[in-house]
Amino acid sequence: MAVSGIISAIIIGLIIGALGRLVVPGRQAIPIWLTVVIGIIAALIGSAIARGLGVATTPGIDWIELIIQVALAAVGVTAAVALYRRRSVG
Repeated sequence: MAVSGIISAIIIGLIIGALGRLVVPGRQAIPIWLTVVIGIIAALIGSAIARGLGVATTPGIDWIELIIQVALAAVGVTAAVALYRRRSVG
């Protein structure tokens, strides 16, 4: 993977992770690096799901793919918050 690909993945992961974090209500006590990692993973998995559904390439903005990615990021942020909360309590 080229350096530009890595930088693009980090930027997209940051955006998708931040959008996923905004969707989840309440305060999320997880570090920003974890949000970026969740966003990168959600973007990759969401793109694969969109390709599988045949909605990855559409004219203009791929809204369905973006919604899938943000939903996956929201699920990931929720899971990370639950794990971090349990880890700090126990």
